[in-house]
Amino acid sequence: MHSNKNNLQVLFEDNHIIVVNKRAGDIVQGDKTGDKPLSEIVKDYLKDKYNKPGNVYLGVVHRLDRPTTGIVLFAKTSKALPRLNKLFKDKDAKKTYWAVVKNLPQNPSGKLVHWMKRNPKQNKSYAHNNEVPDSKKAILSYSVLKSLNNYHLLEIDLETGRHHQIRSQLSSIGSPIKGDLKYGFDRSNKDGSIHLHARKLSFIHPVKKEEIVITAPLPNDPIWDACV
Repeated sequence: MHSNKNNLQVLFEDNHIIVVNKRAGDIVQGDKTGDKPLSEIVKDYLKDKYNKPGNVYLGVVHRLDRPTTGIVLFAKTSKALPRLNKLFKDKDAKKTYWAVVKNLPQNPSGKLVHWMKRNPKQNKSYAHNNEVPDSKKAILSYSVLKSLNNYHLLEIDLETGRHHQIRSQLSSIGSPIKGDLKYGFDRSNKDGSIHLHARKLSFIHPVKKEEIVITAPLPNDPIWDACV
């Protein structure tokens, strides 16, 4: 595993795809803040690594919230991008997240089904138990992996990929994610992160058609350290 001057942690790379371990605070794609997005950092890395003149192709396949860490996959070729997009759209990419919460869910494992409604002004999504106008169905499964002194580690398998889905659904069962003020945790993490990490991704390679399974190391922090 190598880093470059941008501290980019590359987890996997071949001719068609590149997978990186996103840090808290990185935005995947440019937004109104004008901060340099991860997509541009990866482009710089590729340009640097392969001494490429001119523009580097990079396709954004999916996103992670800014305070979240973990796996982000990009397409390096225009051949791979539509195939990866389809893979994610058809839910053929299996995404597993780890989350640290203070309040244990009532059941050690379970499936959460809500109807999510997004409020763009607040950049927040609300989880409803029944369908409401303009809502989208959100499904995840969770299990408690480990209990620490004051916190609990949950493993989450996402069935749908809605805006702020895990954050909102866990909050609605009374288990907001550590550091997630927006969704009801009582205090923020010093670095502005939340304890939500895209831990594992498995998918069929868009070109080689073989299964790729990637696991992202956890951020350095005492609570994450206690999880492994």
